[in-house]
Amino acid sequence: MKTTFISSQAVSNAMRYQVMEMQQELSKAQTEVTTGQLADPGVTLGSRTGQAVSLSRDVDRLNGLVDSNNLIGTRLSATQDALGQINDLTQTFLSALTADKGSGVAPTVTQQAAQTALSSVTSILNTSVNGEYIFAGTNTDVQPIDDFNAAGSQAKQALDDSFQSYFGFAPTDAAAANITADQMNDFIDNVVSPQFLGSGWGTNWSKATDQPITSRISLNETAQTSVSANTIGNKKFMMAAAMVSDFMQGNLSEGARDALIDKASGLINDSLTDSASQQANLGLTENKVSSATDRIKSQVDLFQRNLQDLEGVDPYEASTKITSLLNQIETSYSLTARIQQLSLVNYLK
Repeated sequence: MKTTFISSQAVSNAMRYQVMEMQQELSKAQTEVTTGQLADPGVTLGSRTGQAVSLSRDVDRLNGLVDSNNLIGTRLSATQDALGQINDLTQTFLSALTADKGSGVAPTVTQQAAQTALSSVTSILNTSVNGEYIFAGTNTDVQPIDDFNAAGSQAKQALDDSFQSYFGFAPTDAAAANITADQMNDFIDNVVSPQFLGSGWGTNWSKATDQPITSRISLNETAQTSVSANTIGNKKFMMAAAMVSDFMQGNLSEGARDALIDKASGLINDSLTDSASQQANLGLTENKVSSATDRIKSQVDLFQRNLQDLEGVDPYEASTKITSLLNQIETSYSLTARIQQLSLVNYLK
C-alpha cells in the first residue's frame, strides 16, 4: 500500500492561486459593469472579433463625418448670415444712388454712402469662423479682400492711376467739371472694368481662390460648402462702390456724374441678383448637409446596435457575477487563514 501526504502549505498555495484567478475575473467583471462592454472581446468573441473591429471602425469613421458636417454647418450658417448682411448693405447703397440722380444731393453724401458700404462689405468678406476665412475659397488662412481705403492700397492706387492716365488729371482736380458723359462711360467700360472683372481683381483686390471648398459630407457624397469672395456679384459691388467713392471726390459735371451713377446702379442691380442666387444655392447645400448627417446618424445607430449585440454585456448578470466573486474571495481568505493556523505542534498539544 502506497501512502501520500498533503501539507498545509500546499493547500494554502492552491487557495492563493485560486484567489488570484478570482481577482482577475473580478477586475474584468468590474470593467464590464462600468463600460457595458466585454473586457476582452478577442477572447470572448473568438472568430467574430474581426466583425466587431470592422463595425467599430465604421462607427468611428461615420462619427467623424458627423463632426465634420457640424463644422460645415457652422460655416454655412455664418456664410448665409454674411450674405444677408451684404444684401442689406447693397440695398441701402442702391437707395442712395437712386436718390442722388437729378435730386441735387451733394456729391459728398453719395460718396460717403459708397465709402461706408465698401468698408462694411470688405469687413464682412473678411469674416473668419474657427480661424478660417469663410470667403477665401481654398485659401482659408489668408484674408481675402484688401481694404480699399487703407494706406498703400494697391486697388486705390491702380484706380487713381487709371483716372490720371485717361483724363490727364486727378479726380479731385477742378478740370473734372469738364468730363462728359460719353467720356465717363468709355472710361468705365474700357479702363475700370478690367480692374474688377478681369485680371486686375486678383492683382489688386482679392487673395481668395475662385474654387470654393469641396467637402465630403457622406461616404459617397461631396458638396461645395463655401462661397468665394470672387463671385461676379462681389466684383460688381466693389466696382460700383469704389468708383463712386473715388471719382466723386471732385466736382464732376452733371453729365459725368449721372453716367457714373447709372453705371454704378446697373452694377449694384447685377450684384443683388447674383447675391440672391448665391443665397439660394447655399440654402440647398445646407439642406443637403443636414440630410446627409441625418442618414449617417441612422447608420451609426444601426452599427452601434449590432456592435452592442456582439460586445455588450448584461449589467445585471455582470453585477451578480461581481457579488458571487466577492463572496468566493472572502470565503477563500477565511479558509486560507484557517489552514495557515494548522500545525503538527497544535495537533500534538
